[in-house]
Amino acid sequence: MKKIILLCMICLMTLSALSQQAEYVDLGLPSGTLWKSKNEKGKYYTYEKAMRKFGAQMPTWLQFRELKACCTWTWNGSDYTVTGNNGNYIVLPAVGYRTDYGRLKFVGTDGFYWSSNPCGEFYVWILCFGSRDIDISNFGIFSGLSVRLVKNTR
Repeated sequence: MKKIILLCMICLMTLSALSQQAEYVDLGLPSGTLWKSKNEKGKYYTYEKAMRKFGAQMPTWLQFRELKACCTWTWNGSDYTVTGNNGNYIVLPAVGYRTDYGRLKFVGTDGFYWSSNPCGEFYVWILCFGSRDIDISNFGIFSGLSVRLVKNTR
């Protein structure tokens, strides 16, 4: 009896862990890019650490541009719901960023996400947003930004 209860508990814990994992979402983008439903754990990564850990799974600046142009963005007070033309959506939280001195800035008001594309020796293309705008800009590599992974289907 104890073995059966233990087995049931292990099964329930496994199912719970699996249900909390982020999935990839098809937003109906022309490129076929799928976007992960949640940010990577750890919240803030330097560019070097993000590239070392996630590499080719990080979006390119072209994928950010496509996401911005082909989806509807709805501000919800502290995040954007990004909806594709097929009705599927992801949520990008405005978790701010961590300065290279360790200070958190703009938490709850702005979001900053790494791309995989450098744009100079100490800068990288990023997706950044606030309540009034969504932009693709550049940012210093030593700060800590969020990471949202993608999967290419083509």
